[in-house]
Order: sequence, then structure tokens, then C-alpha cells
Amino acid sequence: MKKRIAVIMGGYSAEAAVSLKSGKVVCEHLSKEKYEVYPIRIDRDRWVYIGREDQEIPVDKNNFTVVIDGQQVRFDAVFNAIHGTPGEDGYLQAYFTLIGLPMTGCGMYEAALTFNKRDMLSVLKPYGILSAPAYYINAGDTIDTKAIVERTGLPCFVKANRSGSSFGVYKVYTEAELPEAISKAFEVDNEVLIEGFLDGTEVSVGVITYKGRVKVLPMTEIVSHNDFFDYEAKYEGKSDEITPARLSPEMTAKVEALAAKVYQLLGMKGFSRSEFIIVGDTPYLLEMNTSPGLSEASLLPQQAAVAGISLSELFDNELASIVA
Repeated sequence: MKKRIAVIMGGYSAEAAVSLKSGKVVCEHLSKEKYEVYPIRIDRDRWVYIGREDQEIPVDKNNFTVVIDGQQVRFDAVFNAIHGTPGEDGYLQAYFTLIGLPMTGCGMYEAALTFNKRDMLSVLKPYGILSAPAYYINAGDTIDTKAIVERTGLPCFVKANRSGSSFGVYKVYTEAELPEAISKAFEVDNEVLIEGFLDGTEVSVGVITYKGRVKVLPMTEIVSHNDFFDYEAKYEGKSDEITPARLSPEMTAKVEALAAKVYQLLGMKGFSRSEFIIVGDTPYLLEMNTSPGLSEASLLPQQAAVAGISLSELFDNELASIVA
């Protein structure tokens, strides 16, 4: 008997448009022989099943069911394709746990921790995971630009702490630019992370649970045509994404081992994509994404393809661990 799978997409953040693309790709590539696939759009003011001819049918939030042609549909599992809140920061993980519905990916605590860049890097620091010199500011704090520069140096990056797809990220070259960049970052989140600029090679490393074991995918080297790997570089072709990365065998092994260590230290499950900057012989962790892009052009699917894993295999494997 086919399993009924709800593919959730959209979300409440600026990443909703990217999520809708990911969700569409998941729906297209999940096996129609094994699954009945139901696209579910989650917006702040509505949760709806997108039916034939784009018909919208409300989702009952009490038990996450829909009524289609007079019949109540209960799902066997949820495939998470939401980037940002509420699908990547722990809220939906907690909701589905409470109603007893299996969901792909990591748990509530792990999602909340990794979505908060400051907290994640702080947790990993005692384990020897290196990151850029950093300065933290919350909304309402006094902005001491001199202290920031003393800590991070220039140039530096001002980042909304809980955001993705490079929304709320600004590269700052002078102390005078800091107040405006911080103000813009506060428009995205009430916590800001300011990090020193690391001049090195940027790589993105997919780590997944594949057939019950932790698997590091071939990593991607990022060469941005812009000043850094911003939204345009990520989604509008303003970068070169080279998979596998042009690293020595020794450095490749070093970064792969580090990415796997981070994945395991954080108690991860399912998909993840970690970003590192390699300066000389030293990799520094920038962040981890637990709900990365899943379109054909996204980094994780690119890496899986190089590893010989098709999109259908990648998505089926993600569901295999939660549905019998």
C-alpha cells in the first residue's frame, strides 16, 4: 500500500520562494509507485493542500489532515522542504512530534540550535571547531563600533543571526559603515552576529544519513562573482560552483572528517550542508543548514549527483528512515 507523504514548502521567511522551488522538485521526484504525494503550502496566514488546478484545501492544524472529495486524508509522514522559519528552526519539528507524525530531518532541538549561528558555533567551540572572530549584538544594545573593529578587524561581515540564503548579510569595510549595516540586519532578526573576514577558499559540504550511515558528499568550491556568496551569487548565477572542490587529497580528507564530526557532535539526522572557509591549511566553520535547497541546481543535489545518487534516490532515502 502506498504511503501518503505531505511535502511541506513555503514558510514565513524571505526564503519562501526558494522553498517553493525545492518542494516542487521533491514532489516531482518522489516515487509515484511507492508514495501518494501531497504538496502542502505553509504560509503565516494559511496552511493549504495544493490540489488539482491549484485548488487550495485548508489543512486542519489540530491533526494535520485534509478533506479531499469528502474523505479525510491522514498522512504517514512529512517531507520537510521549508527553508527558514518555521521548518528549519524547530517550530514544525516540535509540532509534528507533539501530534505523532514522522518528519524528515533533524529534531526540534537540533534544528533550533543550528538555525542560531551564534549558539551553534558556541556549542562547537569546546570541541575544537574553529570559527571566525566574532562579536554579538542584540536589539537595544549600545553599538560600540570601536570595540567591534578591535574584535573582528576590517573588513567584517554583519549577519542577521537567524536567517538563511544570505538575507540580512552585509560586508563592511570601514567602521563608519557598521551602524547602517547593523540596522539593516536588525530588520531581519533581533540578534546580530558580526564576524571577521576570512580570506580563503569557501567550500560547501553536504553530509547526510544514507542507508543508515553518515555519508559526506563531494564538496563544492564556491567562487563568487560578487564581493561574497550573497543572494545573487547563490540563486542568480553570479558564482561558479565547482564539484568536487579543487583541494588536495589531504585537505579534502581533513574537511570531510571535520564536516562529519560536526554532523555527529550536533546529533544530526537527514540532510545538512555546512559552509567552511579554508585559510592556509585551516578550515573554519561558518554555519550549517539543516534544510538546504533541493532543486536540481542546488548544491546538495549537485553533490549527490557527483556521488552517483539521483534525486529520486536522495529523497527516497530521506523517507526510508521514518516510514516502514
